[in-house]
Amino acid sequence: MSDTNTPLYTVPFALLCSSSLLFSASFNMLIPELPAYLSSLGGAEYKGLIIALFTLTAGISRPFSGKLTDTIGRVPVMAVGSIVCFVCGFLYPVLGTINGFLFLRLIHGFSTGFKPTATAAYVADIVPAKRWGEALGIHGLCFSTGMAIGPAIGSLITSYYSIDVLFYCSSAFAMLSIVILLNMKETLKCPQRFKFSLLRISRKEIIEWRVLPAAFVILLSYLGYGILLTLVPDWGAHLGVKNKGLFFMTFTISSLLIRFIAGKISDNYGRISVIKVALVLLCVSFYLIGHAHSVTGLLVGSIVYGIAGGILSPATNAWTIDLSHFEHRGKAMATMYIALEAGIGLGALLAGWMYKDIISMVPTIFYIGAGASLLALIYVFVRESRLFSSKSTAKI
Repeated sequence: MSDTNTPLYTVPFALLCSSSLLFSASFNMLIPELPAYLSSLGGAEYKGLIIALFTLTAGISRPFSGKLTDTIGRVPVMAVGSIVCFVCGFLYPVLGTINGFLFLRLIHGFSTGFKPTATAAYVADIVPAKRWGEALGIHGLCFSTGMAIGPAIGSLITSYYSIDVLFYCSSAFAMLSIVILLNMKETLKCPQRFKFSLLRISRKEIIEWRVLPAAFVILLSYLGYGILLTLVPDWGAHLGVKNKGLFFMTFTISSLLIRFIAGKISDNYGRISVIKVALVLLCVSFYLIGHAHSVTGLLVGSIVYGIAGGILSPATNAWTIDLSHFEHRGKAMATMYIALEAGIGLGALLAGWMYKDIISMVPTIFYIGAGASLLALIYVFVRESRLFSSKSTAKI
């Protein structure tokens, strides 16, 4: 879609953003309480798996979600993601063992393996190409709102009621997300009926090679996010944070505020320039978080991280779409999310492996997150330099 006169703020776009907000809140409201819940089951040493298992199945499911998004349609694939969230919320209290919990984290990961892939393709279908950055920024704002209210609501529910009530509330939010999807029209032209043969994936259908530059940057930059999800609840408690969702709420609010303009800036000034700024801020944020000696210091790092993420996310998403072809848009977004989940999962595994409930290890692990972001920044500069040299040579 290239007509710049096509409006951005339409009913389908509003429905999509609302569904994503509820979906995001559904699984994010669990995150601050899961480490303590796993410890209560006797599985403190498995904290690194809370995020790693979730992202593992999310990553595994991406090739399937990408193919199905390009064949049976965007809306059905989005619905599958929300349905998985709905079911898992009811099963957590039932499977109240360490093995049962870890199994559900595997299953729960399918939710983010499906819905965001189809959602990004849907946004690209209904929004003009010259406004992709702006649209993905606004959509990301709504998704991040769910990330902000989810952890805060989750901690509040658990403190007043119980962890089981929290699980049921997570299911309720997912159900509302499904209800909204029922009112959305399919945007894929000539969608096919689902058949099991579509689940056969060849090697060529797993990765969209055109978008690998964006995917590599995303993998390195989200390694730190996996570290955050694993360590911040314990690190915050060590520094005196009473509400485990406070850190997540703070960085998400700062991310929300910057997203109002971040996507539009990437449309006007280019993805790469914006990505460079975001990666610098990301490095700074991990240093501040690891160096924090008080709640104030931690929250300052959280704010900087939120600004960095709010700038980086719409720019890298739009860059992925820029590099892809329309007929493989689902596969391109799946590739991007495979990289994202791989980064989060590796970060979580690294954090869990190094941490082992030794609080003095936390700063070092956060500095590693800063190093990964710095490596992504170096890659962007090197790639840009090579492209510039190639263009200069071609002109000669």
